[in-house]
Amino acid sequence: MLFGDEHVRRYEETDGEVGHDWKDGVPALVLTTTGRKTGQERKFALIYQEVDGNAVIVASKGGAPNHPGWYFNLLEHPEVGVQVKADKYQARARTSSGEERAKLWDKLAAVWPDYNEYAKKTDREIPVVVLERL
Repeated sequence: MLFGDEHVRRYEETDGEVGHDWKDGVPALVLTTTGRKTGQERKFALIYQEVDGNAVIVASKGGAPNHPGWYFNLLEHPEVGVQVKADKYQARARTSSGEERAKLWDKLAAVWPDYNEYAKKTDREIPVVVLERL
């Protein structure tokens, strides 16, 4: 099973042929952010679902008390790169809230039930992020 930089590398090398269907067939994309401190490109392989034509991701960090670094990056620089299989595009990231967040959470948790366990482990509201294609 692929993780971290190796997951990103194999995904990019094969246009998602290797790496899109991750653990138990759960789909993954590659998110490219701009580092908020360094200004350098940062890439992450993340579970996603497509909802209403947009990729949706969850900033879970396994239920850790703090958000993942990539989430802070996109708050500072919301224009991101996205790769879903061979489809590479620019998107604007926004954090969902209210009813929209609840609906999206349910869709993502249906694919990766561990999200519900992560939510129980932390006091923070885990962000659900919509990647709107530009």
